[in-house]
Amino acid sequence: MAEIDLTNILDRRLIADFGLDANEVVRATLALAEEEIGLKDWRPSADDIVAFQRVHNLESLNEETMKTDNFRNLLVGQAADMRVILILIAMNVVLMREVKDTPAAEQQQHLSVMAANIYAPLAHKLGLYKLKSELEDLSLKYLEHDAYYMIKENLNATKKSRDAYIERFIAPIREKLDAAGLKYHMKGRTKSIHSIWQKMKKQHCGFNGVFDLFAIRIILESKPKKEAGDCWRVFSLITNMYESNLDRLRDWVTVPKSNGYESLHITVLGPEEKWVEVQIRTERMDEVAEHGLAAHWRYKGVKSSEGGVDNWLAGIRAALEAGEDPHLTQEALQETAIYVFTPKGDLYKLPAGATLLDFAYSIHTGVGNKCVGGIVNGRNVPIRYVLKNGQKVEILTSSKQQPSPDWVNIVVSSHARSKIRQSIKELQSRDAAMGREILERKLKNRKLDWDETVLNILIKKKGYKEAADFYRDIVEEKVEVNDLLDTYVELQKHELGQGERAAARSAELFSMDSKVAQSAVPREASDDVLVIDKNLKGLEFCMAPCCSPVYGDEVFGFVTSSGGIKIHRTSCPNAPQMMERYPYRLVRARWAGKGGRTYPALIYVIGQDDLGIVNNLTSIISKEQKVMLRNISIESRDGLFYGELTVMIEDTSALDVLIRKLRDVKGVKAVSR
Repeated sequence: MAEIDLTNILDRRLIADFGLDANEVVRATLALAEEEIGLKDWRPSADDIVAFQRVHNLESLNEETMKTDNFRNLLVGQAADMRVILILIAMNVVLMREVKDTPAAEQQQHLSVMAANIYAPLAHKLGLYKLKSELEDLSLKYLEHDAYYMIKENLNATKKSRDAYIERFIAPIREKLDAAGLKYHMKGRTKSIHSIWQKMKKQHCGFNGVFDLFAIRIILESKPKKEAGDCWRVFSLITNMYESNLDRLRDWVTVPKSNGYESLHITVLGPEEKWVEVQIRTERMDEVAEHGLAAHWRYKGVKSSEGGVDNWLAGIRAALEAGEDPHLTQEALQETAIYVFTPKGDLYKLPAGATLLDFAYSIHTGVGNKCVGGIVNGRNVPIRYVLKNGQKVEILTSSKQQPSPDWVNIVVSSHARSKIRQSIKELQSRDAAMGREILERKLKNRKLDWDETVLNILIKKKGYKEAADFYRDIVEEKVEVNDLLDTYVELQKHELGQGERAAARSAELFSMDSKVAQSAVPREASDDVLVIDKNLKGLEFCMAPCCSPVYGDEVFGFVTSSGGIKIHRTSCPNAPQMMERYPYRLVRARWAGKGGRTYPALIYVIGQDDLGIVNNLTSIISKEQKVMLRNISIESRDGLFYGELTVMIEDTSALDVLIRKLRDVKGVKAVSR
């Protein structure tokens, strides 16, 4: 094997601390890569060397970050050639073997954390189970010395009895397999020390509490077309002899793992009530299982002209990326996500195209709201800066900063967008409350009463569609409050009938000649025969839009400042206020006849936002005689729809029938006027 100069990618300081020779580490790494992984005759390009250095520089991170799948995905994404990852795994194994007696305890701990959290999981994904187990056991030895040697001593002490038990367990299996004419060989193996320790922690038990300490491996000589059938045949023979735990059945023969692993696993209850795992596979399956996906082509021969190397490397990359989505290619990974670090080394996953502002909101809403810029790899950048894979990002904030509505166009993540909208809404609510408080204080200073009706007229008169905008402009001093108060006083006088046009009048003044009354009243109103006060008819009146009275409702009249009368329902939400503040402007009213007309009625409907529910509602209305749908307004949020329906209807009895029918529609939660 040609020697490759990889010394420039080694952490020389770490190797010096361990007292190792860099060239010896390189030679041992390449030998292991060829022997265990099948990697040979490869010379890294300049780009590969850069990728080595880039990946190696990421290792000086905290332990929590190393444990995440996000970090391993970033590691894979940084490597231009997958052989970089294979060499790094081999190098880590070599270093872990060499540092057993090192006095550099801190460096040994750091290396062990890397082995346990980065390289052992990568080796597992590639099917390099031998290297994976070695890395896990060595890391446990260095990180939890007492636990490692406790388990090791117990295993040594029970080896003879364990070997004798395995022989008793497999003896009847051999008889059955021989009788079936199958060609095979068997292996017995004990669980790794790391696996036993993990099981002890998970089950909260001592060494003697772990029952499935060993496994039996049956390896069949089978032709390719008969492999699956032979494996299931052996499965049937064993489960006929021993009770099986079907919850522990693992069928990787029918559907192999993403790293190519194929085997049939079953756990059975052997002699002395001990659980034993049995692994059933063919020689071909065992070959791949022993050497992993990375060595899959080693036995078939890789020819560059046939694209074998490319296929092999593509398979390695796919297996390494399969932890998040087995169908995600490297290109798709780059298109959908990026990974960046905080100054402390914490790793964050963001959507591709994410800006500095996205990152700020991913840390905390408060950080996002106060973000004014940042420092990326030592360089100042604005909030619009688009982040890239592997960058180290620090957020700069200011207590004077506030989110702006145009920020939703800067961010790409839905999380950041929703937090910006929520924060802006909270700011607007706060400003509205403050503006309202300022106005209330100014009114009190002038000894003026707060009148919601007059205030709403004032807001509309000033050209505002939303009260929140009106109050916010008060806070920001965009309007002159004294001018507002002057207008407010004029509107209040007009509403109370104290303006120049009219003085306050009693209902008795509306007693008039029937001919005069007839000429002053709209035709449709006179047809209602609505009796005002005791017996007055034909007065000019209209239905109040706030409660939309319908024939049959209990009603009363309210004398407006313009001299007309508005008819309200006694259950009108504004009735208590009118009765308390303007009792002298109230008059009695009652229905005397239908007059053959229809009235607008507003119906509120709440229901599940299901497909077709609105059509069902409108269909019911259209089938009702003498009922016409005049307007419909629907709003949907949180899985519910909120509808306002205006219908033309003759009287309350017809309205009650319609409401009952609407309530019976599937998915409707509530119907009210």
